[in-house]
Amino acid sequence: MTNNNEFERTAVRPERLEPARHFAASYSGEHVAGTEFVIGALFVAWGVGVQDILWGLLWGNLLAVLTWGLICAPIAVNTRLTLYAYLERIGGKGIINLYSIVNGVLFCVLAGTMITVSASAARILFDIPVQVNWYPTSPGFVAVAVLVGALVTVIAAKGFRRVAIFSQVCAPWMILMFVVGALAMLSVLAAQTPEVPGQGVGQRLLSIADTHIWQGNKESELGLLHVAAFAWVANLAMHGGLADMTLLRYARRSSYGFFSALGMFIGHYLAWLCAGVMGAGAAFVLKTSIQELDAGAVAFQALGTTGILVVIIAGWTTSNPTIYRAGLAFQSLCPRWNRTTVTAITGVVTTVIACFPFVFTQLMSFVGLMGLILAPVGAVIVAEHWLFSRIGLTRYWSHYRGDYVNWPACLAWFMSLVAAWGFHALGLHLFFLLIPTWVTATLLYIGLAARSGARAPYTEQATSLEQNEAQRREGERDYLARWRREKSLARRSHRSLAQTLSLSVAALSLLGCLALGVQALYSGSDAWVKDWLLIPTVLYMLAAILWSLLKERQWRSEQP
Repeated sequence: MTNNNEFERTAVRPERLEPARHFAASYSGEHVAGTEFVIGALFVAWGVGVQDILWGLLWGNLLAVLTWGLICAPIAVNTRLTLYAYLERIGGKGIINLYSIVNGVLFCVLAGTMITVSASAARILFDIPVQVNWYPTSPGFVAVAVLVGALVTVIAAKGFRRVAIFSQVCAPWMILMFVVGALAMLSVLAAQTPEVPGQGVGQRLLSIADTHIWQGNKESELGLLHVAAFAWVANLAMHGGLADMTLLRYARRSSYGFFSALGMFIGHYLAWLCAGVMGAGAAFVLKTSIQELDAGAVAFQALGTTGILVVIIAGWTTSNPTIYRAGLAFQSLCPRWNRTTVTAITGVVTTVIACFPFVFTQLMSFVGLMGLILAPVGAVIVAEHWLFSRIGLTRYWSHYRGDYVNWPACLAWFMSLVAAWGFHALGLHLFFLLIPTWVTATLLYIGLAARSGARAPYTEQATSLEQNEAQRREGERDYLARWRREKSLARRSHRSLAQTLSLSVAALSLLGCLALGVQALYSGSDAWVKDWLLIPTVLYMLAAILWSLLKERQWRSEQP
């Protein structure tokens, strides 16, 4: 078994399960993306109020975390399979071919959007004009997009571990950059907001937000429920659509799914709020509408040259796992294809898409539509995995019959999307279509499967498969128990001097970044942030990369 074996068709072996920190880093890094600048600014453009944004993001992100932790992660850890391998068992080769194409194309477009956002920041360095059309209007923009796409593809082709390590280095710094940028722009907005005697800090911040950022336009049709619904469905393809089975199958425990809270509350909640502050501040300084600014312009105005680096790296950390997922989707079409080669080709296609910024202008609608298209398949898998045995139906019945296509699953997918179109035509907003679409797909699949052969026991095949699965899980439990005993008995490895120094420099560099943001807020000037932020940023990157390399070397040496 090579180090690049990603278990595309088989269950992940126990010795290849990953530590908790990789999932914490992956979720933190993936969900602090360059697109957060776009989404945070769009909430401001919607005209929602302060209470709408604060409470809506709280409830919506909580629902997303619960979907990851209670639905996606338990199925991934129970089966140890990719979504594609498990869907083939449930739906047959025919449906997985269709799903892989749809899923792979959607993820390519999504990853391309992330690369486009990164390129939008890099364009500032080379004085490339803003790309406002669906097609590129500058050869320089195309060159930047190709360069960013190439770097992202190389990392994604290395597999889950390399993707997670890259996020492990970048995530803490990226999160802090959103905070520092918000503090810098708050200093600008605060100077334009009259102080009220006796106001506390919290009341002062709410006053600034209500006056300049989330102004609560009464003519807006969007409010708290829309914000909550979007926060839930923004990553619906990953949690409700079960695409993150591809990542979470490596988790030692299903509870690792709750590490998505780092991405949702530090990434989405905090980053969207900070991006809204930065967008409103940048629009005020530049005397323009927030809709006229791209992510690069907002970050550059808030953080100076460092802001360009933030957007570029934020795009990388999100597009890396997205291309990885898309590569696995296309590789499932033909198991003989090499995953690394397929991922590389997928990266090339994604880079071409990134050169055409058509999705960038309709990002929120696209992510909502993407999740809606893939969610019925998640509903089918959840129904078969959790519900069938409880209502007298046989799990994997179509697999036991040797069907090329599980037609009830296919029809449930198609008919639930038709129903979603009908609900939308009746006036239900795109963000509210998840629950009726999911329920429709679940009921249709249960009813159609029951009439198509799922009531039969298939005793011999079912007993054989379930026994094999039970033996695999028992072997995994034994291995992990033995590993924990050996780890507890082994002498605790001491951190080397190089690790201690690199970690200390990284931590002090982050504190230096934060200090610059606080200084900007209290001084009323963002000059220190723009002029000096790049220095602690470079120090952090060098120290964090060194610490990560030393940590991984130590981790490998401790493996049994």
